[in-house]
Amino acid sequence: MKALVLSGGSGTRLRPFSHSMPKQLIPVANKPVLEHVLANIRDLGVIDVGVIVGDRAADISEAVGDGTRSGVRITYLRQERPLGLAHCVRLARDFLGDEDFVMYLGDNMLPAGINEVAEDFAERRPAAHVVVHKVADPSAFGVVELDAAGRVERLVEKPRNPRSDLALIGVYFFTSAIHEAVAAIAPSPRGELEITDAIQWLVARGTPVEATQYGAYWKDVGRVEDVLECNRVLLEGLESRISGAVDDASVLKGPVVIEAGARVTRSLIEGPTIIGPSTVVEDSTVGPYTSLGGHCVLRDTRLDTSVALDGAVIAGVRGLSCSLIGRGARVTPATRGLTEHRLIVGDHCRIEVAG
Repeated sequence: MKALVLSGGSGTRLRPFSHSMPKQLIPVANKPVLEHVLANIRDLGVIDVGVIVGDRAADISEAVGDGTRSGVRITYLRQERPLGLAHCVRLARDFLGDEDFVMYLGDNMLPAGINEVAEDFAERRPAAHVVVHKVADPSAFGVVELDAAGRVERLVEKPRNPRSDLALIGVYFFTSAIHEAVAAIAPSPRGELEITDAIQWLVARGTPVEATQYGAYWKDVGRVEDVLECNRVLLEGLESRISGAVDDASVLKGPVVIEAGARVTRSLIEGPTIIGPSTVVEDSTVGPYTSLGGHCVLRDTRLDTSVALDGAVIAGVRGLSCSLIGRGARVTPATRGLTEHRLIVGDHCRIEVAG
């Protein structure tokens, strides 16, 4: 089996961050979403991974390289324009050959993995096996309708009046039968080759198509709120590890990770929290549910339930919560006497917070 990971989207809902970095590289629990995806694929025993990239190809390849660090072998496949998921399968035809493969959207977080779904697919080998999840607003997704026996009966992309609340969540298993399907379909009204249309083409011809309802946690990290929620979920399983320096005047409560080179001075760190490598925390209270990237600086600050990316500097802000702070951003107070703030700060921005 091979894997096809789609990492070419623009991430408009994650602006301003997606202006300067691909959404697949947003860190969750201090690891890019794409690395979580590759780890799930590696856990299936799949080594050969094709990664579809777009305008941000250089950023993606710089972050994950040839896949060695993630235990896989990556082949990069360029999609010049976002022409749909089925178009990605067309692009990857030579790479995939006639092997079975898993297709995985690179901005989807499934911390519990997809091993059970892969085992079901391998046992019965339908032409397509999709993963679905009940959602509150199915009209924003590709929707799957099942018959009385639980077989896939119909798929519709973003229906105005959904007849099902089972949404496709971005993980698909295919045999080589999908190649005939993606070659046969035409672009949808929005100008894309929809993978739902390709799978529906298989269904209409009586080709076996199955679905698994995913019961574990799933999140498409397309919005700031999703990143913060997913960060909280992953930190729940954190185990303490102290590789940096913590002075005697500091207190650690609960599961806390202090990475190598980090320094904590006269501060309270409440877990679950991660302090990234070479980050400095002085005279501050941090956590719970906070991830600080590498080379950050926190001084005289109270911060919780937040994510700060590499190189962020926060000083003198005494009530920062549920915030996402970009790479190299600087957050300082315009006045004293601050109470409570929620911030979304893009990379390399400088913000003075008024009291």
